[in-house]
Amino acid sequence: MEYRIIKSPSKGTIDILNRRKGSGASTPIGPVDAVGLIQGRIIEMVCAADVAEKAVGVTVEDIRGSCPQNMIMLAIFGDTASVEAALEEIKIREKRGTMEW
Repeated sequence: MEYRIIKSPSKGTIDILNRRKGSGASTPIGPVDAVGLIQGRIIEMVCAADVAEKAVGVTVEDIRGSCPQNMIMLAIFGDTASVEAALEEIKIREKRGTMEW
């Protein structure tokens, strides 16, 4: 899996993510302090979404793309500390090989 975090995302970045999120732009994500991005195989992303939401108070959305390798991306929205904690918990579980809660 690949990980990135965007602290204090710009309005344009949030607009891009809102247009590409799986739930559609009709339910926009409001102002957030940070966005965590994770890319991987679908099985990893479903488990990562579950871990992130159970670990801390974040909102997780799948981000649509057109990757021929069947990789998908998740965006984790929330305050900076919560997004960092969610990413850290996912990384810990990935290293352990236990993506279950």
